[in-house]
Amino acid sequence: MQDNIVLSVIDTKKSKLKRRLIDELYRAESRTISQLAGLLHTSVPSTTNLIEELSNEHWVRGIGTGNAQFGRKPSLFALNPERYINIVADITVHDIQLRAMNLANEIVEELDVKMGLDLSPGFLSVLREPLEQLSQLLEARNVQTIGIGVSMPGLVDPKRSINHTYPNLNGPGMSMSQLFRTIFGAPVYLINDSQAMIIGEHRFGLAKGKNHVMSVNIDWGVGLGVIVDGTIFQGGGGFAGELGHIQMKSEGGELCHCGKVGCLDTLASASALIQRAKAGLKAGAVSLLAEENLDNLTIETIIAKAGLGDVFSIDLLSDIGSELGRGLATAVHLFNPELIIVNGVLAKAEKAIIRPIEQAIAKYCLPNYRDNLTIVQSNLDGMAKLYGTQAYVLQNLLEQELIP
Repeated sequence: MQDNIVLSVIDTKKSKLKRRLIDELYRAESRTISQLAGLLHTSVPSTTNLIEELSNEHWVRGIGTGNAQFGRKPSLFALNPERYINIVADITVHDIQLRAMNLANEIVEELDVKMGLDLSPGFLSVLREPLEQLSQLLEARNVQTIGIGVSMPGLVDPKRSINHTYPNLNGPGMSMSQLFRTIFGAPVYLINDSQAMIIGEHRFGLAKGKNHVMSVNIDWGVGLGVIVDGTIFQGGGGFAGELGHIQMKSEGGELCHCGKVGCLDTLASASALIQRAKAGLKAGAVSLLAEENLDNLTIETIIAKAGLGDVFSIDLLSDIGSELGRGLATAVHLFNPELIIVNGVLAKAEKAIIRPIEQAIAKYCLPNYRDNLTIVQSNLDGMAKLYGTQAYVLQNLLEQELIP
């Protein structure tokens, strides 16, 4: 009896060390045994045994040697990208990106669906077909799906896997989480898209190593991801970051899709930009955009025309950036970040959107808040949400002791 208890304690400790080792390798990409031993606070022989066991279980593999000042070069180890994958879905109001990603953050299979998130009861029925198609693509590979992550806009309760903004995803009958799990046979984790974005930035982007960061997601709505003391801030219900629904214009403001009037979404989102552009052109604005079909006007076209020097397009982006900066000033006073990362479809406008944001923050923030604040465009080339969702899945799998 006593021997069984001792063995159980040893096994529990070893399993915990394995999970920590996987987490360290995912964060750092590669490490030597000596480095891992230091990070795990265990001996080199014990770490060597852990590496051997995880290698036999196809979690870890050797990838060559590292640098050494003297003597023999140490062996480098990384997560094995060939056996285990996660399904990552980025669902927006315009389209869906389905990705199978390995543990090296590489895309193994991908499927883009020209179907946006909506409130119709038939949404899940239509979603089933591309999910089954992706599943069939993966059958030809010798891989195991260990987790599923879904990022989307709206009030997402990550603990209950419910999106309160889109109740049609929660049943009755089969919910979206159940649909994913039925097809791929793995645990499902839902996360708000802006929160996924800040996780991606903090793990792999310009926020890495920083403790107080905000990532503004200027998409078809405006969202905010926040890192406080090195940890993502999700709030009591998981809904933190809905910057787009702070009221900016109470008198004479436009009706927001949430039912309120004058929300930031109505002034500083991609939707607001398209609306303003169409209204201006219909009113006779002189612009290179006048050559375009208004029904098919895109964000990319407006940004491109601004790049060509079109004053109307430049002014539109400047107005959007100014309104956004005014809204962000409130968040800056609340969270006192050292860095703001600009993300989303409007981030492609680069300086045309960032400069007016900077000017508005300089205007509306107290000097002490803005003096040590840097505002930059993301360097992850639109991958922040996918990276963040994958990291969120692995974090949950490890914390819930579902792997290895």
